[in-house]
Amino acid sequence: MALIDATGLELAEKVVAINRVSKTVKGGRIMKFSALVVVGDGNGIIGFGLGKSGEVPDAIRKGIEDAKKNLIKVSLRGTTIPHEIIGKFGAGEVLLMPAAPGTGVIAGGPVRAVVEVAGIKDIRTRSLRSNNPSNVVRATFNGLASLKSAEEVAAKRGKTVKEILR
Repeated sequence: MALIDATGLELAEKVVAINRVSKTVKGGRIMKFSALVVVGDGNGIIGFGLGKSGEVPDAIRKGIEDAKKNLIKVSLRGTTIPHEIIGKFGAGEVLLMPAAPGTGVIAGGPVRAVVEVAGIKDIRTRSLRSNNPSNVVRATFNGLASLKSAEEVAAKRGKTVKEILR
């Protein structure tokens, strides 16, 4: 289902993980749910959020609202990323590598969800350390947010894009 947020973007959403937690009280156990959700416009704008509630649909809705509050823009080069990078967060580490057109998305679980909503069609990834979905999603976001396009690097160094791409 596509959402249209306040900025007019049509955002696709994907639930990465739903976690059930329980608290034991005098009368028994109280169950609650947390949902990790990623949203994106399929054109380089992505966000993630965590929602917690007593019911799964409420947790997902809260996660989507949270994700819309921290959207980032990702530098893309065609259908892939401009360069190789390692994203890190906590014990989570994700290696993101550009791929030739037609390769497809070679990624597992949480990384695949983030990359697909970002609109990246060709990429190779490897989750290096933690497999905790929350840390892997945050590490992927860290890596994607750190990407620099050739234009940005050229402007920073005071050179032309042709000089950079040699």
